[in-house]
Amino acid sequence: MLIGLTGGIASGKSTVSSIIKSKGIPIIDADQIAREVVEPGSKTLQEIVKHFGQGILNEDGTLARKKLGAIIFNQPKERQTLNQMIHPAVRQRMQEQKEKFMEAGEKTIVFDIPLLYESDLFHLVEKVLLVYVDETTQLRRLMQRDQAGEDDAKSRMASQMPLVQKRERADAIIDNSGTIEETIKQLENILEKWSDD
Repeated sequence: MLIGLTGGIASGKSTVSSIIKSKGIPIIDADQIAREVVEPGSKTLQEIVKHFGQGILNEDGTLARKKLGAIIFNQPKERQTLNQMIHPAVRQRMQEQKEKFMEAGEKTIVFDIPLLYESDLFHLVEKVLLVYVDETTQLRRLMQRDQAGEDDAKSRMASQMPLVQKRERADAIIDNSGTIEETIKQLENILEKWSDD
């Protein structure tokens, strides 16, 4: 079974991901792969530099994410260009990892994809598991976590599809506004139900 794990900024998806990992279920982490495909020497990083210029590199040749972020944040066209460079490389690496896990006999594989909805990657998975919190909780956690002002936190939340909308296409929802024990219990119930299906 291929499960897509997703959520929103500060919804607690990383926490759920860690719990899944602790249960010995393999996880394919889209964010981690996105970092790997732009490492110095990679074809993807060369493409990015060719388009955006040397100014988006740190002195050590790594990608200066903040500088690149500043360029694409207010320029949807440039963001789209960047995504067209990174996404195919990420998807290819995800497929390779999936095949390795399947060859090793894994029955359940979790794709940890923060922007599953935004990038419309439903075709990669059989079930979608959404980590949900209400907007007030999300805003509070984001401000605490990143020491962000309210306006900054709100604009970051606005750059993603609202969690409320994501609920409609999820196969199961973990309400992560309670205790860690409650979150674990919900996760265990969902995995058990799905393995019986």
